Formats: sequence, structure tokens, C-alpha cells
Amino acid sequence: MSDLDRGIMKFKGADSLKVVTISTVLLLGAIAFLIFWALQVAYAT
Repeated sequence: MSDLDRGIMKFKGADSLKVVTISTVLLLGAIAFLIFWALQVAYAT
């Protein structure tokens, strides 16, 4: 059993490359969106 199966992702296959890739893309996309939004609000013209 890998460490990822014991964390918050408690399902079989949580450490598969596809699931990790999707999670990473979603997380980085959310961070990028928040940075973009914050810059738009901070420097609104």
C-alpha cells in the first residue's frame, strides 16, 4: 500500500499517474487563476 492510499485520497489507484496528473493540473490551475484574479483586482484601472 502506498502512502497516497492512506491520506485524504482513500481509494484504490489513488497513486496512479493519471489521478496524480489530473490533481496536479487542477491544483496548479486553481493557483494560477487566483494569482491572475488577485492581480486584476489589485491593479484595476
